[in-house]
Amino acid sequence: MVVGVVAAIVPRAQANIYKVVDPATGVIYYTNAPSNQAAKMVIRELPRPLPVSAMAPSRLPPDADKKNFDDLIREISRVYDVEYALVKAVIKAESGFNHRAVSPKGAGGLMQLMPATAAQHGVADVFRPRDNIEGGVRHLKWLLDRYGGNVPFAVAAYNAGHARVEAAGGIPNIPETREYLARVIRYRDNYRRDKLEKAKDKGPGVVFISGRR
Repeated sequence: MVVGVVAAIVPRAQANIYKVVDPATGVIYYTNAPSNQAAKMVIRELPRPLPVSAMAPSRLPPDADKKNFDDLIREISRVYDVEYALVKAVIKAESGFNHRAVSPKGAGGLMQLMPATAAQHGVADVFRPRDNIEGGVRHLKWLLDRYGGNVPFAVAAYNAGHARVEAAGGIPNIPETREYLARVIRYRDNYRRDKLEKAKDKGPGVVFISGRR
């Protein structure tokens, strides 16, 4: 079953995810801003994020959350046709923009590549920002293609592995993965909203839809 994805940009920072079925077309939507009472919450964002790196936030460089890597993210995202805001959101969730971050499980760099994933995508040095982002974006693109553009499935698989997503037939019931997905979607919405505000565009939210039940 291929499902639709809707990510509306809303003024408040929330990332609870709801499932909505269009009664007329049968299209399934996932959104963080439901417009009717028939929406069913499928993921609730936890109030306290789980740690994603062995390096505590207090030890991150003072400029870790600044836009040091924006041009690089834009360039590589454009090459692989992956949304800039999504890539930046994954980097924020994975490493907090610390290119030297190492997780307890051995993932390293901005997009926290595991050794096997780095090898799969030809990354020799995970601590070199360009190589790490390119490897991470290649992997994210591979997952998006695997799931027909379904962003929640791809993001969940980036965190938990595609085998777990496929064994669960969707987003696995793993608290860390569900919280991670909620954070990535919230960060992505924030980066999208920043872009819209800079462009002085007051239009409606951005919508991505694919497939039917």
